[in-house]
Amino acid sequence: MGTDISGFLEYRVPQDDQEPLWYSSHGLSSLNDDVRDYDAFGCLFGVRNYANFRPLAAARGFPGDASATVSARFAELTEWYGEDGFHSTTWITWAEVKAVDWNELAEKPDSRLHQYRQTSTGLRMTGKSSWSRVFAEAVGIEVGEAREWPEGSEWLVGDTIYRSATIRRREAVTETGEWQPVWEAMKELAEQHGDDNVRLVVWFDD
Repeated sequence: MGTDISGFLEYRVPQDDQEPLWYSSHGLSSLNDDVRDYDAFGCLFGVRNYANFRPLAAARGFPGDASATVSARFAELTEWYGEDGFHSTTWITWAEVKAVDWNELAEKPDSRLHQYRQTSTGLRMTGKSSWSRVFAEAVGIEVGEAREWPEGSEWLVGDTIYRSATIRRREAVTETGEWQPVWEAMKELAEQHGDDNVRLVVWFDD
């Protein structure tokens, strides 16, 4: 079973003699349709964190001052699917995204071994795997057994290279990837309302 993400962008506007109010802007799905980007989920929100990042904004909960539109949508979904239908609800501001060191390494090697094939133009990554029968049989570990391997450990099994690697944030959330339209939309809103007055609210379901 996979994990999907949902959410909205919000911006905050001051009110005369009142607390500033949040308003909804974009639905996340209109900006990023890759709903199972697990490396990004882990890097940003600590969900499916196979790559072992220090999450930027994990499990902060649903904001009590959420916009009327987002609050109504979340309540509607909760009524349909029950309180256990969603998990890891959280939010992150544009100010926090702007401050990210995208060169920061994960805290330890990826839980999945990275797999490569040799091609005429060099090594080509073919995937990541927490467990492989072929690899397990080659190195003598039990079926289904998960291991942590030291950084740089490498094995050639058949024509596949298995390598333990630690990745950087920019490899999880790439400069040209699915999250860039989200960042661009947040940046545009922040130019009008301020970096701390723009946020992304998200939740997950399995």
